[in-house]
Amino acid sequence: MDPVGVGLVTSLDRPGGNITGVTQLNLEVSPKRLELLHELVPKANVIAFLINPNLAASPEGEAADVQAAARKLGVEVHVLKANTDRDFDAVFAKLIQLRAGGLVIGSSVFFVARQEQLAALTVRHAVPAVFENRQFVAAGGLMSYGGSLPDAYRLAGIYTGRILKGEKPGDLPVQRGTKIELYINLKTAKALGLSVPPTLQARADEMIE
Repeated sequence: MDPVGVGLVTSLDRPGGNITGVTQLNLEVSPKRLELLHELVPKANVIAFLINPNLAASPEGEAADVQAAARKLGVEVHVLKANTDRDFDAVFAKLIQLRAGGLVIGSSVFFVARQEQLAALTVRHAVPAVFENRQFVAAGGLMSYGGSLPDAYRLAGIYTGRILKGEKPGDLPVQRGTKIELYINLKTAKALGLSVPPTLQARADEMIE
């Protein structure tokens, strides 16, 4: 989440008011998710990118970054939208219609809250997909790449201690977590007929079986 984009703080360096916190690299790494998916499914020349159009921060900006990355890879990206549970059936029907070889799921709290549901849908429809959290992969999704939750909790704990000792939240810059984790579900890859390249295996934080 972009705390400036959604209006929580005026800037990361000087949040002002009575709020500060920790933000993760998730929106910014969506193009990298596309690159990783392309590395795992190199024959896919059509890939879908799912966004939540109701985000306070601009989902179009995230989509534009992904489409720019797609052009460099020679991949065609179709942007699909969902902001209710009812939208998912239409999204996966469109994936079939497009003959999309993969799905990149954009950053959204709405999607995070439904990542197990999304993982189940990707398994049911045999769609190679990448999201931001390990939980998506543990639930059967193919791959995740995003900011480390344990690292975010650690940074938040440090700030909690400083605030309890008397520092003002508005004086503490919003911290940006820099640790990014990659998880791959080997069982799902095998079911999809995909071979995980050794180079990708070496970069993974965990290969879930």
